[in-house]
Amino acid sequence: MTKNSSASQFIKPLFGAVCVALLALALTRPATASARTPAINLSSTEVTMLDSLKGLSQKLRARMVTPSKAAGIAVLRKLFGDSLPHRAGVYAADTGASFHFITMRPFADKVKGRIGAYRIGFFPNERRVVRSAAYTNPEGFVEVTADNQNTSVSEHFRLRDFLTHDQVQVWPKYLVLREPLVDKLELVIAELGRIGIPVSRLRIMSGFRTPQYNAEGVGAGGRAQDSRHQYGDAADVYVMNGARDWMSDLNGDGRIDSRDARVIAAAAERVEQKNPQLVGGVGVYRATSAHGPFVHIDVRGTRARWGDL
Repeated sequence: MTKNSSASQFIKPLFGAVCVALLALALTRPATASARTPAINLSSTEVTMLDSLKGLSQKLRARMVTPSKAAGIAVLRKLFGDSLPHRAGVYAADTGASFHFITMRPFADKVKGRIGAYRIGFFPNERRVVRSAAYTNPEGFVEVTADNQNTSVSEHFRLRDFLTHDQVQVWPKYLVLREPLVDKLELVIAELGRIGIPVSRLRIMSGFRTPQYNAEGVGAGGRAQDSRHQYGDAADVYVMNGARDWMSDLNGDGRIDSRDARVIAAAAERVEQKNPQLVGGVGVYRATSAHGPFVHIDVRGTRARWGDL
């Protein structure tokens, strides 16, 4: 979940494509997940540009941009003038398929560990020298409201799926999320389907963790101090195919244990082999009294493996 050279090669072209697509589509007011712009007729070239935003999986349904980057592109200023959005929001484009551009709050909006009433805490790089550029502070935060929390970021995932599990009554909430993670999760679902394993839902047990929340579990056998979950490029997941919120029996042996998690891990391994730009960490965890077996998947930019593989 770092931004090393491999990850950067993936991100930079996509940001450029975002800018071009913004030109073609234009943006409307910040919207709820259901709001859309009036229909716009797109040329075949413009449709191709939009398709490039859908990731390797072709299942992404949202792209995050920072106001500073968007405002720094002269052609955007020329086209939109003062209408170019500079405040956090979800901007829906009607292109025949639901797609959203999400303008983030800049990192500097976090003051004394908070944005408004929402507690975020302090990232490792705010308190000490970090081990690599992969652990620098995120560029910004997605503002998640009660109205936009169900915005689709891909075919199978919504903004709310990645939220930190605390401050339940506080709105808006804030989230760091990187598109390559979502893309990789979609490819894992597709890979499981390819080998005949149905996936009703790839349940995200833990997505983004605010540094404050992450710190509560740091210690022996617990969370890593520099956990990639703080950077929006990690998720702990399991396949949920029934009504019970628990891992399903994926290998068909009549039991639910870490061997089922290994099926997901093996799918993630094959996804990385086919798409090296999504390389990252894969870890298998056994069940405890609090949770079933699950798999950690990330896009840190370097290969890492651990756990009950």
